[in-house]
Amino acid sequence: MTEDFDLLVIGAGSGGVRAARFAAGFGARVAVVESRYLGGTCVNVGCVPKKLMVYGAHYADDFEQAQGYGWSLGAASFDWATLMANKNREIARLNDIYRNLLLNSGVTLLEGHGRIVGEHAVEVSGKTYRAKHILIATGCWPQTPDVPGSEHAISSNEVFYLKQLPKRVLIVGGGYIAVEFSSVFHGLGAKTSLLYRGDLFLRDFDGALRQHLKEEMLKRGMDLQFNTDISRIDKQADGSLLATLNDGRSLEADCIFYATGRRPMLDNLGLENVDVQLDKNGFVAVDEHYQSSTPSILAIGDVIGREQLTPVALAQGMAVARRLFKPEQYRKVDYRMIPTAVFCLPNVATVGLSEEQAREEGYAVSIFESRFRAMKLSMTDSQERMLMKLVVDSHTDKVLGCHIVGPDAGEIIQGLTVAIKAGATKQIFDETIGVHPTAAEEFVTMRSPVES
Repeated sequence: MTEDFDLLVIGAGSGGVRAARFAAGFGARVAVVESRYLGGTCVNVGCVPKKLMVYGAHYADDFEQAQGYGWSLGAASFDWATLMANKNREIARLNDIYRNLLLNSGVTLLEGHGRIVGEHAVEVSGKTYRAKHILIATGCWPQTPDVPGSEHAISSNEVFYLKQLPKRVLIVGGGYIAVEFSSVFHGLGAKTSLLYRGDLFLRDFDGALRQHLKEEMLKRGMDLQFNTDISRIDKQADGSLLATLNDGRSLEADCIFYATGRRPMLDNLGLENVDVQLDKNGFVAVDEHYQSSTPSILAIGDVIGREQLTPVALAQGMAVARRLFKPEQYRKVDYRMIPTAVFCLPNVATVGLSEEQAREEGYAVSIFESRFRAMKLSMTDSQERMLMKLVVDSHTDKVLGCHIVGPDAGEIIQGLTVAIKAGATKQIFDETIGVHPTAAEEFVTMRSPVES
């Protein structure tokens, strides 16, 4: 069999591009197939534009707090079109960077829809390419509930391209995207309601963190409605939307945004032509080396349904490239102590076990917790408070988890992750000299547990 490529990657997102670039660097003949945009969800309709919009929303706080420091400001105004135009220009710049990264690495870029037609064959725009290995890196796609009128709602794909800032927004969901965009729309001046069918958002996070975030969001005047869902949506004569809730109430909005989960993007991928098994949730089932039930076909990233985080996909892409083409450098991805952040306002970040998880796993734990007003706010009217929490194994003194609510939480958690992953004990935290005056120093000054 004559092969065009050693590796053909379907999907030019973070994981796919990483695998392709490094495989090519190891001497492999590599192609990447992409039908939409380079950089995948993260760059185009995910992490990057979302955080840019969070930065934009945060300026409302900065303008207000500046007065306490002697700044006299006129009435602030916000222009949605400017934010969108600048965001789009930045994303276009990143698209070009991804294109250059691929091409400069010697990767062949095939622009079009890739469909698997055999164990070693992929069809793109009517032409069939053969490859020794095929890597599925197509990510996930937003899914919305099948309720009457749901076609009038938008998802996280469309939210980044709204022509204007809605005056009234209903956001449905309780995960990262829902919580973050509640902060974005509220911060930019829209009347925002967050509806979640459960008791409290961010289900798998530490309980104290979730409750603290709820309290801080309520302080900001946000409308949080738990144990609430939409049963139908009707478009009214003036173009506005009427949401009928499961409790019989009605809410009017100019925009209804569903952030209720994502499904694996396997549409028209041709899996019916090969023996690639899916798991019970519809994700591609793979072994520890990301190999599917068809040995020549692998999968990484969100499409395999594990930790759906960009840095995880990057690590998986690197692992695949090394195992296939540089086996002497191969090492498995370490899934322990993966940090994560939710860029709502205030920020949330966490690594390791929550208090609830630690207790469920049988640990006897000591809990160290501090809540305080950040120094930056001491000369302002803001009553926002930070939360810092350590979960410690009472027997070994090892820090099992770290949780933060407050400014720059994501920046703080990254450094702490290195220490915790290396096995730091609470004693090491206690013996570490802090950087003063900072919020982060609180982690090395908490001496007395709040409970054990």
